[in-house]
Amino acid sequence: MTKDTPLSTTGRIYQKIKDLLIQSRSRVFQAVNTEMVICYWNIGRLIVEEEQHGEERADYGKHMVQELSKRLTGEFGKGFHKRNLWFMRNFYLAYPKVNALRSELSWTHYRLLLRVEEPKARSFYEAEAINARWSTRELERQIASLLFDRLALSRDKNGVMELSKKGHSIYEPADLVKDPYVLEFTGLRQDERFLEKDLESALISKLQQFLLELGKGFAFMSRQQRITLDGKHFYIDLVFYNRLTRSFVLIDLKVGELKHQDIGQMQMYVNYYQRDLTNADENPPIGIILCSDKRDAVVRYTLPEDNKQIFASRYKLYLPTEKELAAEIQKEREFIEMEKRLSDEEEISK
Repeated sequence: MTKDTPLSTTGRIYQKIKDLLIQSRSRVFQAVNTEMVICYWNIGRLIVEEEQHGEERADYGKHMVQELSKRLTGEFGKGFHKRNLWFMRNFYLAYPKVNALRSELSWTHYRLLLRVEEPKARSFYEAEAINARWSTRELERQIASLLFDRLALSRDKNGVMELSKKGHSIYEPADLVKDPYVLEFTGLRQDERFLEKDLESALISKLQQFLLELGKGFAFMSRQQRITLDGKHFYIDLVFYNRLTRSFVLIDLKVGELKHQDIGQMQMYVNYYQRDLTNADENPPIGIILCSDKRDAVVRYTLPEDNKQIFASRYKLYLPTEKELAAEIQKEREFIEMEKRLSDEEEISK
């Protein structure tokens, strides 16, 4: 039995003390952050109450905030610019109950959330920031990429309500998929010529950002995964594993319009993984084809009607505007309605 030396004993104690200090500092930081958020909420409350009891002039609130900013800045320093005071005022109006504030979110988180006007969307981003432990930079990026609108695309009213209350919950493979995916972080431009290998390399070099865009539970497995069938080699661009669905997720990248042969190839990849690489306690693999353009009819008539494994989604290399995304949503909804109508007609004709 090896006897502990003073050096090894000191090392163990040092590590324990270090862990204790880190945990303590983290709790102190969180407590200070919570107090600061509540303080700003109370400042907002006082401003709103004073406005309600103040003179009935349109510029009364602006004048009051400007004077408060001068005096508070003079005595307490930075942080009380009139713009910040307006944020505090709007913060109170958006969150009128102090017990609704969450200690996991910083003042910067709340400032970003206040940019989201739609209450359902704001509630979603708040839940996701807490559940996924988003940094303020990650939250800002998800708001800018209109994540809520993209996820809400194919959901009914009940689904959108659940999304806003609980955040992004994964119940089935379709819940993993977005349309479109926003890949602005690659640095590639929509109007420049590039190959599929260029897009793949850009995604791998920005893997952390890509994992954030993919969503919850993804772990990177491999790129250019080779499979051999009858002596012929095929290569799957990217392979991930999702711990929530407990399944492999295969991603194929396409530059240009999606063709039915691309869907057939993904079907082959999925079949291979399901028959040869998926364990008995795992769920069937999921295939996602990312393309710059797709024809919904090609997807619909190439895949079987009960398909729950293969999905085709567009990608954009820039952050879409709300107007652009609204057009995408309308187009997708029309396609979903058409699918439902055709399905109903087929049932009637049977």
